[in-house]
Amino acid sequence: MKSFVTFVALLLMFTTPCVAGLKVVGKGDAMSLDPSGFPPAMRAAYDIMRVKCVKCHTLERTVVAITTGIAPITGQPFDRGATRAYGTKMLRKPDSNMSKQEVKTVVDLMNYLIDEAAK
Repeated sequence: MKSFVTFVALLLMFTTPCVAGLKVVGKGDAMSLDPSGFPPAMRAAYDIMRVKCVKCHTLERTVVAITTGIAPITGQPFDRGATRAYGTKMLRKPDSNMSKQEVKTVVDLMNYLIDEAAK
């Protein structure tokens, strides 16, 4: 028993905690991400996404795509190529009211989130 306790103590001393993935809050249409752990630039980008993207759909669609790697409507892979394609598509929508810079910022955020979800 003493050797087991020693082993656990050593294990805890030489390991570091690791936070992986993204913190999802809410369910259904109220689903979103908790941006408190994002770097400042990504928090600002998340604010843009929260305001602009919800004009046409809930954040749930984006959160599901990012956390599963599958676009919920088409069933296609949701990866870096998809974020760029979706960004271009959203830029072309007349009601999106997004500038090229805002689209680039949101695409960069989605790529960051895809990387974080994979951890």
